[in-house]
Amino acid sequence: MTQMASTRPIQLLHLEDSEVDHQLVRRALRRQGTEFEMVRVETLEEFQQQVHGRPFDLILADYHLPGFTAIDAWQALQREKCQPPFVLLSGAIGEAAAVDAIHLGFSDYLLKDDINRLAHVIDRAIEVHQIRLAKERADAELAASERRLAELAEHLQISIERERAAIAREIHDDIGGSLAAVNLDLAWLARRHKEDSTAAHIAAASEMLQHALGASQRIMMNLRPPILDQGLVAAVQWLAQSFQKRTGIATAFRTTQEKIDVSKEVRLVAYRTAQEALTNISKYAECSAVSIDLSDGEGVLTLEVTDNGRGLDRTALDKPKAFGLRGLAERAKTVEGWLDISSRGGVGTSIILSVPLQHDAIDSTSGTSP
Repeated sequence: MTQMASTRPIQLLHLEDSEVDHQLVRRALRRQGTEFEMVRVETLEEFQQQVHGRPFDLILADYHLPGFTAIDAWQALQREKCQPPFVLLSGAIGEAAAVDAIHLGFSDYLLKDDINRLAHVIDRAIEVHQIRLAKERADAELAASERRLAELAEHLQISIERERAAIAREIHDDIGGSLAAVNLDLAWLARRHKEDSTAAHIAAASEMLQHALGASQRIMMNLRPPILDQGLVAAVQWLAQSFQKRTGIATAFRTTQEKIDVSKEVRLVAYRTAQEALTNISKYAECSAVSIDLSDGEGVLTLEVTDNGRGLDRTALDKPKAFGLRGLAERAKTVEGWLDISSRGGVGTSIILSVPLQHDAIDSTSGTSP
């Protein structure tokens, strides 16, 4: 029983205008072995003072009282921070009224003629109340944990983008500058050394240098895509063209209009989603065709990347290290969006990003990427 699990007596508040009935309750609880301390009040004012001034484990209340009912007391209790379980104990309540009280939120009801069951009803009401409070605390802790996780994910994404931008600047300023200087030196050597053997080495070095320049440009584009400054449509279209050129997979890009104005945060999320989706396709899809659809109809920005490959095993999303697609879902949440993944074996996979534009601070200027 509940009172046996506690080191203190159960604290009861008894709303009852009859001293005789109050003493009957006391004797019934003692006979049933309940350790308790009980305060009796008769008026609504006394009831409000008691529930506001001290915590109770449970409230027992008659239904009909002089000038008010237990419903009035229950409504007054709702204004208090501490709301213990509320049990009706009455000899003059109909079944319909009892059912209405339960629907309102009363814990239970018991007829005075059945008072021998009172200890059991009290124990059950307190136990259910404690379980509900424990669940509410767990839900609140879970919600707080999810908020902290979302904040951490957003912070990490921002930090990653800043680091990418810093690395891209270093590649451009240091490596790019050095490669450009080497290119000038090779051109100078080529003009002054016409011997076949020397010219062949210079040509080979120039070819390798051009490869290095191209690689550095590609790395910079992946780290901080300046194409985003020209708008989301241009950026995703460039991604599609680059993917087709690099992989040889036929890639179709479709959009509802030539320009879609969204904030730089949404632009970056949509761009990274398309980029990660294409990266996964090149690694795993084994497909021959890809389509990318970008639209902003009905107040929602929608990006859909679809392939006709071997499909995605749903269990792959639950793997402990499936950070790519899971990261996209977390990234979408940072702009109040969501990610849907649809896949069937042998048919292909669709990755759909949706972002409600009514929550997006639209930036009609080109802006700058992080």
